[in-house]
Amino acid sequence: MNGAQSSGVWQTGRMNPAVVASLQCWHEMIASGDLGRLPSLLAPECVFHSPVAYRPYQGAEQTALVLSTAAAVFEDFAYHREFVQGNDAALEFSARVGSVRLKGIDLIRFDDGGRIVEFEVMVRPATGLQALGQEMARRLGGRL
Repeated sequence: MNGAQSSGVWQTGRMNPAVVASLQCWHEMIASGDLGRLPSLLAPECVFHSPVAYRPYQGAEQTALVLSTAAAVFEDFAYHREFVQGNDAALEFSARVGSVRLKGIDLIRFDDGGRIVEFEVMVRPATGLQALGQEMARRLGGRL
């Protein structure tokens, strides 16, 4: 996800400073390509909702594995808009998987301490979702 950028933040209401700090850390990790601090952002009971898997992945370990793998799969990744309300954030992104371009949204829910408790990804178009699913399956194998 090299070269990640965010071009706009829209917020409503009072922002939780812990969420603001976690989002800043998230953007720094994505921009640098180094997700070493990711475990510190995840609550132990974190749940990841994949755009290709029917059942969610449970726990910080599985969430970290999926997010780290996705970071390696996406090319030309960039955030475009960010909407934050209370402990919830929606981040719009674009990326490429091989020759297939896609758009998506990360929906992130934080606890009051700023740790991620739920992370959901939506991707379009279907060709982008298929390319992402195939590459993620190839890289993850049976590790989930």
